[in-house]
Amino acid sequence: MSSADDSVQALPLSVLDLATVSEGGTSAQALDETTELARAADRLGYERFWVAEHHNIDTVASTSPAVLMAHLAAHTERIKLGSGGVMLPNHSPAVVAEQFAMLEALHPGRVDLGVGRAPGSDRITAAAVRGPTEDGAVPDPWQVDDFPSHLIDLMAYLGDVRTTEGPWIDFRATPKATSAPPVLLLGSSGYSAQLAGYLGLPFAFAHHFDGDGVLGALDLYRQRFQPSPVLDEPFVIVSVGLVTAADAATAQYHAAPSLLRRWGIRTGRFWPLLPPDEAMSHPEWERAATMPTNAIVGNPHDAAASLAELAGATGAGELMIHTSTFGLPERITSLELLAEAWEQRANTRDATPQADTAAASA
Repeated sequence: MSSADDSVQALPLSVLDLATVSEGGTSAQALDETTELARAADRLGYERFWVAEHHNIDTVASTSPAVLMAHLAAHTERIKLGSGGVMLPNHSPAVVAEQFAMLEALHPGRVDLGVGRAPGSDRITAAAVRGPTEDGAVPDPWQVDDFPSHLIDLMAYLGDVRTTEGPWIDFRATPKATSAPPVLLLGSSGYSAQLAGYLGLPFAFAHHFDGDGVLGALDLYRQRFQPSPVLDEPFVIVSVGLVTAADAATAQYHAAPSLLRRWGIRTGRFWPLLPPDEAMSHPEWERAATMPTNAIVGNPHDAAASLAELAGATGAGELMIHTSTFGLPERITSLELLAEAWEQRANTRDATPQADTAAASA
């Protein structure tokens, strides 16, 4: 698919947010900022707003997607709210089903259930979140062998039954449900891609993790895809880190805190989002600045062109933007400028390949 193709230009854009705590901030402040960002995304016409699940990390306030989604749904009007995602190994499938069935009953047609298999924790955190195993041992956070069966149970609780027997026979997440939230499988590897294909589920690839396996994983997803009761053909969402501003230099400046934080995470240190000047004077800044990344940073025209190239390369049906800056105003401005530039691309039928390839990914 060409990056100048009209279908690429018209792709919906969505937003992923982690409720990251900036330096000097609090969890309450981070959650307030997530709420304001969701309201902005709603106003600007973005398709979805997803929130993540993280535990025992001082710099991330998003621990319970379902609770945060309920709050965001009450403060927005039409945007779809989703989990990006619920880490199913941490939870009982029945409890997750009840939470999301209730959200769907409260806000019909506005709820997504994005599910992941990553543990997202160490042994101590896993023990606190999940509780001990049946023999009293501390759970292994990487032991996710039961994930496929738990996922199938979760789907069945919500009405998508794929087996002839199971606990869903005698249990309903919502006894008188009239609709159900769609289940989407999240991942950054071939394992999740193949499982999503086998089950005929939409697949969201975490390209914002900065891995290099997106094309291989999506090939596996499409090769293994089997039509299902919920999906006739493959559907892919690709997430990407993106910061845009009026000019490239300003965008690079506001992206610096996120770049430094990403370097810290890669090296096992969860630093808060520092102000841009402090990030760029940090002792580790030079290493962070030269770190390979999939993030898109630049002026609105170039950012939109880079998104179009990513959509063309991956065949994505939707792109999900993760914008991380020290301040909320810069995040909102980034969404505003991107929405305008993306709409301009959709309305411009004479876009040239030269314009598309002018974009630069930082």
